[in-house]
Amino acid sequence: MAKKLTITVDADVYAGLHDVIGRRRISRFLNDLARPHVVRHGLEAGYAEMAADEAREAEAEAWSEALLADVADEPKRGH
Repeated sequence: MAKKLTITVDADVYAGLHDVIGRRRISRFLNDLARPHVVRHGLEAGYAEMAADEAREAEAEAWSEALLADVADEPKRGH
């Protein structure tokens, strides 16, 4: 369900939104911009979905193990 919100922005921001985003797309643009910063359940659901993907998890584990092996073979640097 959509809710109406009144916000105040600087005149140059307002003009830029109209010029770059377009008059009828500003609400969607601001909504999409704010969503990852304020809606937590979408992020958590995304992480849960990624964790449930066994093939992806196996690939990620193999990659990180190979990376650790590469680092272990690197000569140590003195401070």
